[in-house]
Formats: sequence, structure tokens, C-alpha cells
Amino acid sequence: MGRRDTREPRSTLPGIADIRITADEATTAIVVDALRAQFNTTVSRRYTSGNTYLQLDAGCTDPD
Repeated sequence: MGRRDTREPRSTLPGIADIRITADEATTAIVVDALRAQFNTTVSRRYTSGNTYLQLDAGCTDPD
């Protein structure tokens, strides 16, 4: 097995959720629309892997 590179700890902002959706385009569109109806979100980005990524503001400001 290969050695895994060490990574810097990820920094996050309180109340911001990183979302990854792995689904077909129709299902992804339904999920993204539902999230946008309830939260402030970034524009979703679909990659060739089939995953769609976006961030949403969950409104929580408590420290992680």
C-alpha cells in the first residue's frame, strides 16, 4: 500500500456546510433546489466524477 500524503488540517467556518451529492443529474437538481429553498447556497459545481459540490449557510455560528 502506498503512503498517504499528510494534509494540512481543513479550516471551516461555523455554520457553513460542504455538501457533496453523488446522484444522476435529475436527482441532483431536485436536491439542490430543495437546499436552495431552505438555505443560502453557493452555485453547485458538477465534476466529471459525477459528484456535485456546493456550500450552504446553515446559520449556526457556534464554534465547531
